Amino acid sequence: MVTLLVGGGSGFIGREVCRLGVRDGHEVRSVSRSGRPAIDASWTDDVSWTSADVFRPDAWRDRLRDVDAVVHSVGTLSEAPSEGITFERVNGDAAIITALEAERAGVESFVFLSSAVKPPTTRPAYLTAKRRAETAIADLDLDAVTLRPGPVYGTDQPHFSTAVNALFRVASSVPPIADRLGEYRPISVDTAAQAAYRTALAPDEALLDVADIRAVAR
Repeated sequence: MVTLLVGGGSGFIGREVCRLGVRDGHEVRSVSRSGRPAIDASWTDDVSWTSADVFRPDAWRDRLRDVDAVVHSVGTLSEAPSEGITFERVNGDAAIITALEAERAGVESFVFLSSAVKPPTTRPAYLTAKRRAETAIADLDLDAVTLRPGPVYGTDQPHFSTAVNALFRVASSVPPIADRLGEYRPISVDTAAQAAYRTALAPDEALLDVADIRAVAR
């Protein structure tokens, strides 16, 4: 059994990573702004949920004690600067802070859910912040792995409409279309979470692109 901490464990991808860990009998902890998610699922009782601000590590640092692996799934597709929600902070600084704390705590592996591409309507800072975090994390004294999925779809995706989710599902399932999309190839939340979870338990490559993520998740 390993002890797994999921940053953003109450979020879209993080919830699925937590579920997988519970399914396999691991100790699972989550740190996120909202704490325990409002979903009706029995596995949530087996996760240790912590509501904390990632930018105040003194409030959640103790949750890293005896942790073997961290999956960082915190990120945003939209900004609210007046609330401190910017791509630079949420997609970049949050990952760096979490990784530094993990290194200090002696965590063995750290998985960062980055992105292969920038959504069409977002500022370039969406992607440059993630790349900055990737570079910083790679220099730390732990097994750091970056996952770069394309658009991640699923029924609970908070940023995509039902129609967009359906379109992504079709595009992903039709090989002639999916193969031509390359880095823009959509993947399901199940695939993204499975790859992050398995990589956290057995880190190998330092960087996984869309094709690698799909291979690991199979």
